[in-house]
Amino acid sequence: MDFFSALPLPLWIAAVLAFYMAWAIGANDVANAMGTSVGSGALTVGGAIIVAAIFEFAGAFLAGGHVTDTVRKGMLDMSLLGREQLIYGMMASLASAGTLLIGATRFGLPISTTHSIVGAIVGFGAVAIGIDAVNWPKVLQISLSWITSPLLAGVIAFAIFHLIRSTILNKSNPVHQIRKYGPAFFFFVFFIIGLVTLFKGLKHINLDLDLMEALAGSVALGLIGSGIGAFFIRRVQIGEADPDHRFDQVERIFVVLQILTACAIAFAHGSNDVANAIGPLAAIVNAVENVDLTAKAPVAPWMLAIGGLGIVIGLATWGYRVMETVGKKITELTPSRGFAAQLAAASTIVLASRLGIPISTTHTLVGAVLGVGLARGITALDLRVVGNILASWIATLPIAAALSVFFYYFFKGLLTA
Repeated sequence: MDFFSALPLPLWIAAVLAFYMAWAIGANDVANAMGTSVGSGALTVGGAIIVAAIFEFAGAFLAGGHVTDTVRKGMLDMSLLGREQLIYGMMASLASAGTLLIGATRFGLPISTTHSIVGAIVGFGAVAIGIDAVNWPKVLQISLSWITSPLLAGVIAFAIFHLIRSTILNKSNPVHQIRKYGPAFFFFVFFIIGLVTLFKGLKHINLDLDLMEALAGSVALGLIGSGIGAFFIRRVQIGEADPDHRFDQVERIFVVLQILTACAIAFAHGSNDVANAIGPLAAIVNAVENVDLTAKAPVAPWMLAIGGLGIVIGLATWGYRVMETVGKKITELTPSRGFAAQLAAASTIVLASRLGIPISTTHTLVGAVLGVGLARGITALDLRVVGNILASWIATLPIAAALSVFFYYFFKGLLTA
């Protein structure tokens, strides 16, 4: 009781806002990551919640759960920022980004959590310490990523689905083809899972591998996955004598592959975007405790609990809106199409992570779904839905910035009254 009574009011407000932001991330961003699996039927909504809860937590703890940048992506000159300005600004960032995400979720629009928080930081920074303190080249780089990341993921998804279609689905005997090529797909999935884990995680057990070591480890994991795949495919009862259901049987293999890639994406997402909820909270704790503002902020277990619980509740309560858009409204998905989209997204995340390119998980996944749809022709896409999504992406940064200005002055007035 003494511990809670000793907490200053700014920390109580920050903790509630962090939970609100985490809830919004679960409802929009995590729902988007799980949308392809639910839309194709590979996972139920309940299954998606379980997968997300496990692997989002794992990503957060293994790949960044102990320290976080005080201000995301180096967007502001910290030497110009006072403690009170930081406290009000981080509160404003959580409130504005969370509100924007919830507003987008209400209309089923998948938007970028990272872009929302970056826009919010730019907004409060511009009014708190001036526009010269904002790293505008970085803002431009992040803004351009909403073009580059979906384009790259779309091209990769197009190529993967074209490969699946040409080697398996368009053949006269797809059952024989899946038995022939299925282990190769399992190899690639496990290979990507290995790279995601080694590039994005395992920092806190002092496992720091160079590129060649990471590739060798991932190849070894891929070979294990290939063996598992070959064993699994041989044991699945595929009715070759029933031509009317041969595609249904083949899609059963892709259900397993899609669930595996969903796990990889959830891990990668947890390693990056959970910090958008708990990072500002950790920064406020630093400021309240008079810790160096330019230092990385330690993340306590109770902060991770707030972030993780909020994400799971957000996905469970409102996630169905965005899952329906990504999984059903952009284009019709089957397990093979959903697998192609998710594998492309995971591959893009790995590539961008290695090259140091800032990308949005949301933009990457939506771009991959668009690529799968285009592989079947432009008529396979609902262009009205696509147009609404693109418009929401463009509007994310300015709306987040405007909301942040409002909330900055709101919290400043509230706490200084």
